[in-house]
Amino acid sequence: MKHFDPFQGNFSSELPDHVDERELQFQRLKVTIHQRLVESLDFSRIDQIGRDQLSRYADQLAQHICGERKELLNRLDRERLHDELMAEVYGLGPLDRFFEDPAVSDILVNGPYVIYVERYGRLELTDAIFADEDHLMRIIRRVVSRVGRRIDEINPMVDARLPDGSRINAVIPPLVLEGATLSVRRFNADALDVDDLVGNGSMIPEMATFFEAIVGSRIGCAVSGGTGAGKTTLLNALSQFVPESERLITIEDSAELQLRHQHWIRMETRPGSVEDRSGEVTQRDLVRNSLRMRPDRIIVGEVRGAEVWDMLQAMNTGHDGSLTTVHANSTRDALARLEMMVTLSGNELPIHVIRQYITSGIQLIVHVARLPGGARRIVQVTELAETEDNHYQLHDIFGFRQTGIDEDGMATGEFFTTGYVPRCLDRIRSFGRSVPENLFEQRVFPAASHVQIIPDAPPISLIKDTPIVLADQ
Repeated sequence: MKHFDPFQGNFSSELPDHVDERELQFQRLKVTIHQRLVESLDFSRIDQIGRDQLSRYADQLAQHICGERKELLNRLDRERLHDELMAEVYGLGPLDRFFEDPAVSDILVNGPYVIYVERYGRLELTDAIFADEDHLMRIIRRVVSRVGRRIDEINPMVDARLPDGSRINAVIPPLVLEGATLSVRRFNADALDVDDLVGNGSMIPEMATFFEAIVGSRIGCAVSGGTGAGKTTLLNALSQFVPESERLITIEDSAELQLRHQHWIRMETRPGSVEDRSGEVTQRDLVRNSLRMRPDRIIVGEVRGAEVWDMLQAMNTGHDGSLTTVHANSTRDALARLEMMVTLSGNELPIHVIRQYITSGIQLIVHVARLPGGARRIVQVTELAETEDNHYQLHDIFGFRQTGIDEDGMATGEFFTTGYVPRCLDRIRSFGRSVPENLFEQRVFPAASHVQIIPDAPPISLIKDTPIVLADQ
């Protein structure tokens, strides 16, 4: 639909049907007042002015401008105008309310008039809009400037982390064709632990018991899955089983891990300059340097390239029990990705040598998936045994099978144990740990269909009443 702009006196470009005329007028009035503020105040001294004094001045200016446009004054909420005007000065304008909502995990801006958010695993179109493309660009520049970066025609793409841990990605024309975009991945202030994941149905207590023994026995583990499947969340949770006496070093492109560990060093890559990449520090650089920092375990947030070879070498030379994540569609696909990354790292090694290194460093692969409706589940727990005739020996220990979709669009299904007894039990026992003898019996565990965070879920050791059904032999 075409829209008449009361401030410009002409018709604007095509707008999506969901855009509310009154909301658009509100945003443009707010931008007009904000521009007047910028013109009348020295914003280089904004911290000296004080928020209260600025708030009073903004109210006076808003009343004056609204008085000039009485036809708008009766239709606008003065209190909301004041709050959002302060958000324009100190915050992120129309996006501020989403940063204040703990249920929002992703904010996706597809141009000035289309803003999606993800709540509880589901995407939803919001009624929030920007006044125009210039308004959106001003907010994007403010977001990017908070992390000491810039975005312009020379550098039209920025990927960075905000001070609160949120990860941002901004792309502007000419790389995007229909206006600037902004993606924000938010993280809970308190990372979920294993009890939370059991409570919300992402795993069963039997898995948690096994993971505690695996991590405590320094068995190398990789978490695989797609974007937004919960790889980082699970890696955070698994780290709670690392003994406090051990020294951890985490290496990430954008720091997201929130480990509950006292002896922990966080390292993050640094992008190079746009012109010649000078000053760039890659994950491979950090992995190599971390070996000189006396780590007990190295945790690579996500292996994406050449650093995989250095990580595997570390796992095979005294840093066993290290952890990482990898983008993949299954546990077998994860191994293929690792092989490809080793090959691309410049190491011209026979495939059987690469596979031997992988199986020596990683003995367990845990695959997580995001199911229809937003539910996250651990769908495969696979032991990687030694290669045989240059082929991997993969044995599923636990799994999850989707059986349908309920009336709310949520995936339904069941967890199960395959009956396979993992070979790593000998190592677990050698570390003085044990697991129940019947833990791996072939069984089926009905799973709840709805994802619900239960912060007060009982400890793993107290969860004993999970329904058990014998599987068909």
